[in-house]
Amino acid sequence: MKLKRKIMAALLGVMTVVSVFPAGVANATEVNTYTYNYDYWGLEYESPDAYRPMSYTDGAALGTKALKSPQGLFVRDNMMYVVDTGNNRILELTVENGTLTLSKEITEFTGDTEVLTFNSPQDVYVAENGDFYITDQANYRILHLNKDLQLVKEMTRPNHALIDQENPFEPNKIVVDRSGRMFVIAKNVNKGVMQFEEDGNFVGFIGASEVAFNMAEYIKKIFSTKAQRDQMVDFVPTEYNNLFIDNKSFIYCTTEVFEEADLDSGTAKPIRKLNSLGGDILIRNGEMIPCGDWDWESAAGMNGPSRIVDITAMDDETYYVADRIRGRLFAYDEQGHLLYAFGGPGNQLGYFTYPISIEHVGTDLYVLDMVTGGITRFARTEFGDLIHSALDEYNEGNYIESAEYWEQVLAMNGNYELAYIGIGRSHLRQKDYKTAMEYFEVMRDNDNYSRAWKYYRKDWIENNLGYVIVVLVVLGFIPVIVKKIKKIRWEASMQYEYENESKNK
Repeated sequence: MKLKRKIMAALLGVMTVVSVFPAGVANATEVNTYTYNYDYWGLEYESPDAYRPMSYTDGAALGTKALKSPQGLFVRDNMMYVVDTGNNRILELTVENGTLTLSKEITEFTGDTEVLTFNSPQDVYVAENGDFYITDQANYRILHLNKDLQLVKEMTRPNHALIDQENPFEPNKIVVDRSGRMFVIAKNVNKGVMQFEEDGNFVGFIGASEVAFNMAEYIKKIFSTKAQRDQMVDFVPTEYNNLFIDNKSFIYCTTEVFEEADLDSGTAKPIRKLNSLGGDILIRNGEMIPCGDWDWESAAGMNGPSRIVDITAMDDETYYVADRIRGRLFAYDEQGHLLYAFGGPGNQLGYFTYPISIEHVGTDLYVLDMVTGGITRFARTEFGDLIHSALDEYNEGNYIESAEYWEQVLAMNGNYELAYIGIGRSHLRQKDYKTAMEYFEVMRDNDNYSRAWKYYRKDWIENNLGYVIVVLVVLGFIPVIVKKIKKIRWEASMQYEYENESKNK
């Protein structure tokens, strides 16, 4: 939370607590969740549910052994793939009407290599043609298999100057674009996202994180001996922990490595969106940068800010992230505004022990818990549908319809601040600047208010230019007229004195 808002919150003396710590066994009949957001001052407020937990699926429900430390989910059309790391297998599930059914258990493959099984697989990506890309971490390789599970290519540690040849190559996460280029996050690699061409050749890094520079450490190095400097930690970019590629081939990356002070100052970037050149193009127009919770008071052993472990982006460019610290999910629009947050720690339906991966099928969300080995399905509610309909209509240029949806949102939640801003933006696009200013003023949206005021002033001047000119002309002649009147009065006064003097003589 920004410092000024912390101060204001303290002065107001208001604290809204919506943390829930349920007990019991997860099942589809117990639904006990909550949704919340933050107001302008950074204080939590309750909201109608935008998503509601619908079901929980574990190994027993799938008719197989319990999942052991699963690390990832991947969705292609109506097929879901679960990386069951502890059991060295990948489960292929069919998704139909929200129900998960085990279709295939993948534990081995065929091809020209010594080891035809997995050892601690971490991630899987399935291309449109059915090819598999698997990070087989403990076998120190990336596997490219065709749809029949035949080996196409095995990629081990690249023999490249940019790659440390002394450390083992431990690939962690992978995505592949439409041209077959692979983007990989590897353990202990902090130069960015590794890029491999379709033929498996390593070509370099993209999206290197900014250097985490520490002035105190730098000064200390200046006055240290060479032996002491060799023992110090170098200033190196931080590493990513997960990534997702959207339908436009933009890559979303997440990282847990940042300082709390950097969140307060707005310089931390826990979530990034990389273009083809590796540049970060994520829009951050919200009151707080996309980072999960705005406030992170310590409680029940949970300390510090949110630590994002995974991300998924929908076709409308809204994206969802999972926080492993408090087991919460956060939704953002393409501008970086927090739409809503929900979830929490616990073992009832809709809560998590350690969420590790998040995916979506249509508008449904699926969250994998590493500890319980279960997958929770969330379905969007009417309230959530209204929010996304308002966003969709605005992006399509249907500003009147967008405002109508925002009005319905306000009817269900009068505290939903983004609805006021959305209505204001709709009026701004319709050139109803005065009304837009009223909505922006209510929400203290100074940037949009200034924009609306600029257009309102320009329109007013253009519509009243004739009157303005007349007024200016009149104002310009006033000094002349006043001067003329003064002159006349002076002449009259002099004439009067002259006549009086003449009579006295």
